[in-house]
Amino acid sequence: MSIEVTFDDNYWDQMNDTAYHNHTLYVVDPMTLRCDIKPLDPIAAVIMSIILIMIFLLAIPGNLLVGWVIGTSRQSLTPSDVYLLHLTIADGLMALTLPFWSAALVQGWLFRDFMCKLLSLIIEANFYTSILFLACISIDRYLVIVHASQTLKSRQRMCSWLVCAAVWALGVALALPALFNDAFKFGESDRMVCTERFDLGKPSSWRIATRGFRHIFGFLLPVSVMITCYSITIARLLRTRGFQKHRAMRVIIAVVIAFLLCWMPYHLTMMVDTLLRADLISSNCAMRRSVDMALVITNSLALLHSCINPVLYAFVGEKFRKNMQLLFLRKVRHERMSGSKISRSTSQTSEGTGAVL
Repeated sequence: MSIEVTFDDNYWDQMNDTAYHNHTLYVVDPMTLRCDIKPLDPIAAVIMSIILIMIFLLAIPGNLLVGWVIGTSRQSLTPSDVYLLHLTIADGLMALTLPFWSAALVQGWLFRDFMCKLLSLIIEANFYTSILFLACISIDRYLVIVHASQTLKSRQRMCSWLVCAAVWALGVALALPALFNDAFKFGESDRMVCTERFDLGKPSSWRIATRGFRHIFGFLLPVSVMITCYSITIARLLRTRGFQKHRAMRVIIAVVIAFLLCWMPYHLTMMVDTLLRADLISSNCAMRRSVDMALVITNSLALLHSCINPVLYAFVGEKFRKNMQLLFLRKVRHERMSGSKISRSTSQTSEGTGAVL
């Protein structure tokens, strides 16, 4: 059994007061004081919850539309189309978890420990896979534009599906530390939280190790691949002529800028948090609380990227717009043909009924 005694700042002021006939100066070490994590302000929690719901409402229809257009296309899928299809699946699965986290911001974690582990595993796995699929798209565009490969299309499609399987396997493997997440009461509050709780070994070592994998495979490696591939691709496009290629260059620049704007603040904040937890940089309680608040805000900004992907990779692309228009035209044509068949059969039935009457 352990007894915990907490001294506030007034206690140390009284100890230094000469009225207590104490001439020894007590200096408080801020590293030895408790730094309780304050709960999110109710107004801020409601605002963040609304933002997550808005992201959910925008991401689900957008990614469903992209998946529908790509999946029902009569043309053979290119490797970029295959990666884009899996990217929409990853973003859609990530968006499906947002209502649960939105409710947790306002009311605390209302679901069981199993749902905490499952939803954490889903969002972590799709966190990795979505970024890795972005890197795969950048590699494919680099190969198509810079190295006009003459490889058989059937072999390219087979390789792209194998790459997708490898990305999903790697994403799930990297997300396995999410199984350490538990639903429990945090602090003196009765509200439940769903967060990581390492019970094996030294918690700080586990946390730093998992953060290292996230920094490397979740940001540094994919963004290095994207910047390298897109830089070489843009340099090649600048040396060529043609409206279509320069239009592709604008799309590429928009993709890179959107990715960096959405994900870089979150990863930079997380790197600062990792350095604080590893005691590699000095900090105080106010700084730690500020970093915690910054993580919540930048995480919402990163999730916003799942809404932007359908716009950047689909609606801006001329090929996707043509396929979407053809798909809608085929559907309208099919509905008209079905309606004309129904009206014809109805008229024939009415004529037959009139003859009988």
